[in-house]
Amino acid sequence: MRVGVLTGGGDCPGLNAVIRAVVRRGIQEYGLEFVGFRDGWRGPLDADTVPLDVPAVRGILPRGGTILGSSRTNPFKETGPGRSGVERIKDNLSGLGVDALIVIGGEDTLGVAARLQEEGIPVIGVPKTIDNDLGATDYTFGFDTAVNIAMEAIDRLHTTAESHHRALIVEVMGRHAGWIALHAGLAGGANVILIPERPFEIDKVCAYVEHRFQTRYAPIVVVAEGAHPVHDELSLTSGTLDAFGHVRLGGVGQFLATEIEKRTGKEARCTVLGHVQRGGTPTAFDRVLATRFGLCAVQAVHNEQFGMMVALRGTQIGLVPIAEATRELKLVPPDRYAEAEVFFG
Repeated sequence: MRVGVLTGGGDCPGLNAVIRAVVRRGIQEYGLEFVGFRDGWRGPLDADTVPLDVPAVRGILPRGGTILGSSRTNPFKETGPGRSGVERIKDNLSGLGVDALIVIGGEDTLGVAARLQEEGIPVIGVPKTIDNDLGATDYTFGFDTAVNIAMEAIDRLHTTAESHHRALIVEVMGRHAGWIALHAGLAGGANVILIPERPFEIDKVCAYVEHRFQTRYAPIVVVAEGAHPVHDELSLTSGTLDAFGHVRLGGVGQFLATEIEKRTGKEARCTVLGHVQRGGTPTAFDRVLATRFGLCAVQAVHNEQFGMMVALRGTQIGLVPIAEATRELKLVPPDRYAEAEVFFG
């Protein structure tokens, strides 16, 4: 059997660990042959491939990013002369002798995989998102690394905030789900945590900032990029859409800094961590989880359990239907951290 591997969507620490585990076990235990597709779904659309063998994956375990490249290409919006994107993929897979695909990605990439499975293309999914918002798995690799990077940044910002008596706002990733903001904020000792699931009141945030200054401590506010005020008169988006229809976010951190300065008279600065959270070497947790996902994925290919996605449930790795994984996002539930109520704006 010849198996194609691709990574789609935003890059993420741990992707290379998945690829390494898939290739090593697939070749050494099952005698499979592998081909990598470059840059997400663009690879099978254009038949753009790279050989994947054991030497090709040697030494990539600690590397961030993905050796295959990635993109946000949506095959269902790609058209060519007389052929749809799906037809191009089918023709190219047939021409390359690829019998199945292992697709490593988040909500959008796996959503495409689920639709291609319905079109008769054998697919196994591996969940990937630093936002940790896929409902069918307890954790996704990359999340732990992103949280640790954000936590370290918050730790460092505490000292400069106190030295200059400033309010510091730390904007982290999180379009729909506030898991990174919540975990990093709690671990880093933030004073206010703002998440997309819970619209905030700017007056309440400013009142708490003033209270912190009265105790002679400088406040740290952690905000997810998708967080927004209760009365959202301001547009915190660029208006630009990607291939999956997602608007580009940005600006909530600077908005908060401006409002806090204006309403409290205290100096406020914003730090946007942005893609720093995605980069660099994965943590031990993410390396192990990604490796376990890869081992389970290639075993599922060997057993021809197509249309499934690997998932962490408790401490066990199992399989769930890809359609289940993309049905509903996993958001922060209202009662998850009831004891941390004071942290929410």
